[in-house]
Amino acid sequence: MPNAARLVAAVGLAVLAFFASGLIKPLMPESTDFGYFTQLNMVLGALCGWFVMGKRAGRGTTAAINNGFTGMVSLVFWGLFVQGANEMVRLAMRNRYDNAFEAVVAIFEIMAEFAMIMLNLPLILTLVFGGVIVGLLTEHASRKWR
Repeated sequence: MPNAARLVAAVGLAVLAFFASGLIKPLMPESTDFGYFTQLNMVLGALCGWFVMGKRAGRGTTAAINNGFTGMVSLVFWGLFVQGANEMVRLAMRNRYDNAFEAVVAIFEIMAEFAMIMLNLPLILTLVFGGVIVGLLTEHASRKWR
């Protein structure tokens, strides 16, 4: 059921995804074509905020911090998965894989490579503190607009 907490969580994680995407771009090779990278991450942020964080709002401050952290981790996981699958499809179109199982395994290998690229202190701090702030804002919205 739609409520203010879900809306605040969705918008908050979408904004966090926007800033995180901007911090990730300089870490990638210069020849990288990002396409809809930022927009896709923002949609994933909105979905994670709505479905993961929004339904867990209203349980107190400690739970709000945990909720924000959980929402941020789910955003990172799904972002890595979707971007890894996109890269796998791009490589599959170039006949890089011999069979479907090899292509599916490659998604997780690409996710691991992208995760290693994301090991950057400013990006990690932005994600952690941004997730906590979104969690606290979601909790505030849940209490203010019931």
